[in-house]
Amino acid sequence: MTTHPDPAARTADATFGPDLVEVFGPSQADGGPDLVQLLTPEGERVHHPDFDVDLTPEELRGLYRDMALVRRLDVEATALQRHGELGLWAQLLGQEAAQIGCGRALAPQDFVFPTYREHGVAWCRDVDPLHLLGLFRGVDHGGWDPAAHGFGLYTIVIGAQTLHATGYAMGLQRDGVVGTGDAARDAAVIAHFGDGASSQGDVNEAFIFAASYNAPVVFFCQNNQWAISEPIERQTRIPLFQRALGFGFPGIRVDGNDVLATLAVTRAALQRAREGQGPTLIEAYTYRMGAHTTTDDPTRYRLSSDVERWKLKDPIARLEVHLKRNGLADAAFFDDVAAEADALGARLRAGCTAMPDPDPLAIFEQVYAEVPDELVAQRDGYAAYLDSFEEAGR
Repeated sequence: MTTHPDPAARTADATFGPDLVEVFGPSQADGGPDLVQLLTPEGERVHHPDFDVDLTPEELRGLYRDMALVRRLDVEATALQRHGELGLWAQLLGQEAAQIGCGRALAPQDFVFPTYREHGVAWCRDVDPLHLLGLFRGVDHGGWDPAAHGFGLYTIVIGAQTLHATGYAMGLQRDGVVGTGDAARDAAVIAHFGDGASSQGDVNEAFIFAASYNAPVVFFCQNNQWAISEPIERQTRIPLFQRALGFGFPGIRVDGNDVLATLAVTRAALQRAREGQGPTLIEAYTYRMGAHTTTDDPTRYRLSSDVERWKLKDPIARLEVHLKRNGLADAAFFDDVAAEADALGARLRAGCTAMPDPDPLAIFEQVYAEVPDELVAQRDGYAAYLDSFEEAGR
């Protein structure tokens, strides 16, 4: 029989309230009693005592537009991969609210360390979606400038970016841009990872360093229930957000299909980091409605009934219902968003297929400031190999 430790002796961080540290069992189909939610699946606006947002109708419409366009990006990229134009694509279907909510919580001076699925966060940081397609098409290593966008390059090594984020956050402390009280200067870092990555040693090491140095970093875990084909029940015996307590900083679980709740919780955690109060773990409880990547077949390991149940919690549909029910958006607005999505789709298709193939030798560039001898030999050998085809064709 499995038992869970009694947390009665623990005290909660005052910023997040006492209700956020109560232990509950791992089988919580709807996220559990501690789930922060501001917009129900039916589109009803509710309030939370510790986290809330007061948004204008224009801001609400902006969040809907963001999610709708990011979903169109995901649909187009998936289609391009199926047509052989991309080597791979990591889908975000169903996770739009988690990404747009946290993306819109960022200040300009904050910095993001993504995985390989943060297309919505990239959108919020003004990264051209064609740069994302170029990466998955294999024509570049990520065509955007991380410094200009406050958004790092995609990370394929599972969990490695959490250590990068923690080190960067410690650097912010030493640069004197944490806890100064200047809202335009104080900065924080956010590291994205999934529930599967939470089992990696790198993630746990990042937690240790962040806690020890009180680093201004927010760990944002998109718990989409599946680490490729392994369910969350095989990843942890307690809810993921409660792991933070063992490292000495607060954790919170938010409805990852609720863009308002995600925005509110991430804003609070980032502000806490900027003020010098240290790290926070956010578990965005959501669901991967698509495949892990376009090489995956999720029908082999999960039930279609689960997918159908989560479709009823669709993050875009619930905000659309809220906007329509409360007279916050008219038919013309939704028509305009649909037309903008069509235009985005056309631009992505045309832009992707027009991308030139890279110089094969470019793979050796932008890696070392001083190229080591063994890499020079590999480059020269590969160049000679390519030249042999031209000579044979003469």
